[in-house]
Amino acid sequence: MSSPSKRREMDLMKLMMSDYKVEMMNDGMQEFYVHFHGPSDSPYQGGVWRIRVELPDAYPYKSPSIGFINKIYHPNVDEMSGSVCLDVINQTWSPMFDLVNVFEVFLPQLLLYPNPSDPLNGEAAALMMRDRTSYEQRVKEYCEKYAKAEDVGEAPEESSSDDEMSEAEYDSSDEVMAAGPVDP
Repeated sequence: MSSPSKRREMDLMKLMMSDYKVEMMNDGMQEFYVHFHGPSDSPYQGGVWRIRVELPDAYPYKSPSIGFINKIYHPNVDEMSGSVCLDVINQTWSPMFDLVNVFEVFLPQLLLYPNPSDPLNGEAAALMMRDRTSYEQRVKEYCEKYAKAEDVGEAPEESSSDDEMSEAEYDSSDEVMAAGPVDP
């Protein structure tokens, strides 16, 4: 555990072995995507987000950079850039933490306990403070619209099997996927 690169490698392997889907961006281990599921018993339940993680050269002594790729409605997440305002990641990071902590503790806590007094999304913060029920409804609408499993490249749970599709349907769906998803 003497070098940051060994620690980076170990933390990434630990994350992959914790049943998170991890997509590497290039040959290095500094940039990757992680599929993150919204916490149970929250308005985010059922949502799946693709999270971009960038590890600085000084990781684990310097915190990772975390951002949501697909949209999420939350006071502490910038709706356009997906950047996260999370004190434990940004200011109070410690080498004692690892990537699994980010996805099993820090991000679930962020979604379960938003801080509207330190917003990156002022509209979400104002709605949360003014009308909690409407805020939670908007969160659910965003989950339905932007955070379905198929939006991040995961197979939907109730998908039909390939042998139920005709060969013509299968070929045409391949062509659609090659063009990429349509941006709403």
